[in-house]
Amino acid sequence: MSLEAMKKITEAEQDTQSRRAGAAAEAKKLVSDAEKAGRALVEQARAQAEAQAKEAMAQAESRAARRTEEILAEKRSDCDALRSAARERLPAAVELIVGRVVSI
Repeated sequence: MSLEAMKKITEAEQDTQSRRAGAAAEAKKLVSDAEKAGRALVEQARAQAEAQAKEAMAQAESRAARRTEEILAEKRSDCDALRSAARERLPAAVELIVGRVVSI
């Protein structure tokens, strides 16, 4: 084999190794970039889910506060009605008690 042929073979082998190393480096970079992009998407999805959860919690708290006020207003009205009914029956109750005490 001639020296020229050996040089060409050596150059071809070096070129192949260089290309292989470049391809391996590019593959590692692609994997690294894909992992980085994946982590970014996961973080974005987590942040979005957290924001949605906070919004849902705020809406639930708002609905609960409104419902609480509705119930309190309803119960205040019920209490007022009971007081009014008790005041109306107060004279009869006093009369009944006085009648029992006097008859003893």
